[in-house]
Amino acid sequence: MSDSNLGEIDFHYHDFHKVLIHLSGNTSYSIEGQNFDLQVNDIVFVNAGEVHRPIFHDNSTYERIIIYISKEFLDEYSKEENDLSYCFRNAMENNSHVLRLRSFKNSPVASAVNALINNLGKDAYANEFFMQVLFLEFMVQLNRAAISDEVEYISTSYSGTKINSIIQYINENLTGDLSVETIATQFYLSRYYLMHTFKDETGYTIGNYITMKRLSAAQALIDAGTSIVDASEQAGFGTYSTFLRAYKKTYGTSPRKKAESQASLSF
Repeated sequence: MSDSNLGEIDFHYHDFHKVLIHLSGNTSYSIEGQNFDLQVNDIVFVNAGEVHRPIFHDNSTYERIIIYISKEFLDEYSKEENDLSYCFRNAMENNSHVLRLRSFKNSPVASAVNALINNLGKDAYANEFFMQVLFLEFMVQLNRAAISDEVEYISTSYSGTKINSIIQYINENLTGDLSVETIATQFYLSRYYLMHTFKDETGYTIGNYITMKRLSAAQALIDAGTSIVDASEQAGFGTYSTFLRAYKKTYGTSPRKKAESQASLSF
């Protein structure tokens, strides 16, 4: 994908994982309150449910390759002997979202990406199946790179406030009391400073961010087979009616109708 003069992109999140390969542009990537300054061929990992956006520092052309990965795919291939989710998990363990190969152009990862691009949309025998094979090869090579000594995980360029720690606290305490007053007291901040700074750094009000993360957690539980009522409770919603209102506002439908729609698509 290639774009220019995009202006400011709103913070957003997806119900799937994303791998982005940065090709050009004076760009940073903001993920969950952390900013990463990108170089050509940096590989960005965004987990499902993580709030993110690109930040453009000038009007130079922004080129990137984006690969979306369903949660179901990673779950299927996350066995001990072939854990293709390792690259995502290892980035998080290194407190990063960006992997930088020392020689991307000559790497097996680049070869696998090029093979995917070159075969995309081809009218050839069993090309859909072949694309699945190529995608598996890409994921294998990406994980091989992640465990090699030919890569480094990029540190965040963000610093100066407690927002990153607050985001971590929220994600670890979704079922607890996450009122503005409670969080402000926990981090020795004024209520106004917390609300103002959080909005500036993430693009979300703190209340909307908490609701979004709880919805993401509830959806993951529902997808795993938990009943809708139990999922809403386990995700931290005080009442089912509160959950239902937030769900309909975000997804435009009820969780039951969405589940029925997904089931009908599986036939």
